[in-house]
Amino acid sequence: MQIGGLCRAMTIKDVARRMHLDWHTVKELDKVYMRKQLAHAGHPTPNVIGVDEVSIKKRHVYRIVVSDLEQKRAIWFGGEGRTEKDMDQFYGFLGKEKAEKIRLAVMDMWKPFRTSTHIHAPHAAILFDKFHVLRHLGDALDKIRKAEYGRITGPQRKFIKGQKYVLLSHKENLTTEGRQSLKLLLKANKRLNTAYILRESFDQLWMYTSEAWARKFFNNWKAQLLWQRLKPYEKFAKMIDRHWDGIAAYCKPENKVALGFVEGLNNKIRVIQRRAYGLRDEEYLKLKILTTSLPEL
Repeated sequence: MQIGGLCRAMTIKDVARRMHLDWHTVKELDKVYMRKQLAHAGHPTPNVIGVDEVSIKKRHVYRIVVSDLEQKRAIWFGGEGRTEKDMDQFYGFLGKEKAEKIRLAVMDMWKPFRTSTHIHAPHAAILFDKFHVLRHLGDALDKIRKAEYGRITGPQRKFIKGQKYVLLSHKENLTTEGRQSLKLLLKANKRLNTAYILRESFDQLWMYTSEAWARKFFNNWKAQLLWQRLKPYEKFAKMIDRHWDGIAAYCKPENKVALGFVEGLNNKIRVIQRRAYGLRDEEYLKLKILTTSLPEL
């Protein structure tokens, strides 16, 4: 099992060089190791799942990744895209009895995932992933930044150009130089300053334990858009209204699950892809994803 253990932290090439083995031999031994890891973990029986998609090739080729959010591990990688039929494949893998025991499904606002879950896991509450919602808000803020850059003439434009990262990052993640750039940007443009403050305050929505108070907060947030001419935010607010039930579900104590696991898993998958773990071998990529959170044998 030594080869498989080494491949958890090293590339196939580095392990092959260290162990004086052929590259293909190392890869096949790693596959054997990961299959044993999965067999040892057993068939999943999740109560709370996280659903996301990952791009595996160029031209928008997707696979679905489903995680057990209580066990904090990926349990399924598959489909041929991100359609309802692709999502149905997961529930087919899980089995009818286990699917009906799922009590909560965390996902983005992609309708095919939701539709499939309603059919196969009828007792599951749907919760929209906070990080996906905030990504939509970040996209809206960037559209406002671009609109302001196009609208403004003169020396003030220099404060907006090239500041996407500074504007979209949380202040605590910025360097001293980045914070100074942000300060200058917000001082130079009132509309961007308003949009930034609204973006920062929206995070409070997930702190409420009462849906009524969460709704009151959102209505107040939405009211602040009046006369601000922030069209992308108005569009974002309408999207939240349409999907309110899946956001308000987080107010219930039993739904206060750790939402960061799926985002963390996505980061791990990107690392796996960057390290070129057999992108041309989808089975290998699948095994890497499904075992990345499992303990060593």
